[in-house]
Amino acid sequence: MSQQAFNAGQTKGQAREKAEQWTESAKQTAQSARDKTAEVAQSAHDKAIDVTHSAQNKSADKSHPTRESAQHGQEQTAGFLGQTGESVKNMAQGALDGVKNSLGMNEKK
Repeated sequence: MSQQAFNAGQTKGQAREKAEQWTESAKQTAQSARDKTAEVAQSAHDKAIDVTHSAQNKSADKSHPTRESAQHGQEQTAGFLGQTGESVKNMAQGALDGVKNSLGMNEKK
């Protein structure tokens, strides 16, 4: 094997290793973003439930429409947070796929 072929193989191996490191880093970043998004969404959802329950308790002596409004607000908040969390997860996955594609390491399943 010539020195030139050896060097080319070594360079290719080093490039492959670096690409794998970048891909792993991107995966970890995306997973961290997904985890953080899930935590924030859950926290906001819990807060919305607490606020709704508080409003329901305060309005227990009042008319029924107030309670329905609070429940509706809770449902809207939960829906919005779910959509937001899903959007962030999709963006993180898209970023990861983009990194994989740019490095030529996108796995087809």
